[in-house]
Amino acid sequence: MALLHSPQDLTGAEQPVMLPLIEYRNVTVQRNGCTALEDISFVIGAQERVAILGPNGSGKSTLIKTLTRDLYPLARAGSFLRIYGREIWNVFNLRTLLGVVSNDLMAGAYRSWTIRKIVLSGFFGTIGVWPNLKVTPDMIRKADELMEHLEISHLTDRNVDEVSSGEARRALIARALVNDPRALLLDEPTNSLDFTAVRNLRAILGRLARNGTGLILVTHHLDDIIPEVDRIILLNRGRVVGDGPKHQILTSEYLCALYGMEIEIRERNGLYHCW
Repeated sequence: MALLHSPQDLTGAEQPVMLPLIEYRNVTVQRNGCTALEDISFVIGAQERVAILGPNGSGKSTLIKTLTRDLYPLARAGSFLRIYGREIWNVFNLRTLLGVVSNDLMAGAYRSWTIRKIVLSGFFGTIGVWPNLKVTPDMIRKADELMEHLEISHLTDRNVDEVSSGEARRALIARALVNDPRALLLDEPTNSLDFTAVRNLRAILGRLARNGTGLILVTHHLDDIIPEVDRIILLNRGRVVGDGPKHQILTSEYLCALYGMEIEIRERNGLYHCW
């Protein structure tokens, strides 16, 4: 797990402390009068690499929104959601610790911004870079370094609607990395990507994981689960129905129950496939 240090120690302690990335304890979330998550509990360590797997309608989107602070659990005795030990966050401060790569960021206003401005917006937790925000030379250098690392430097001045889905996804990863976050949260990371883009993204995420960045992959695609992921949490109808090491959870028995159909599983070089 990562060390959190004073003077900005998240718990207020004077000495470094070991804190998990996420703690869900008996969390229930309602949306439009319906229960989207029901009494879920689990803990994810600061440098763990975890995939949260579930079918459509299982509660994955709601789970993501609780982590991005768009939704909050019902207030009940004995129930809490903590991120790095805290239940209450200034969302802009949280972005420096937990980078988010979400499909929601690819819609709407983002399409009118250049790739560089998308990456730079990660420093501010905004969509785009607005006139009231001061971009420093150090920010530009960091953004350019990340774009070069992710092989999108040649797209610096292109708008999002002028690049491929894979290139735009790499821009969002760069945006999430500008603050050197301790962990990344990725929502359906390979959605709409072609074969080459999927392989490139897997390589990028693998390097980040091996360098100590925590990863949470939220997906319904088994192919999204990179070899570096070593724990699987299964979500269905708003409940956790499985949680454990990858080799124990990614079995035909578990996945047949999760998806309600016959599924055959094969593993090759750390990647799992089903049909």
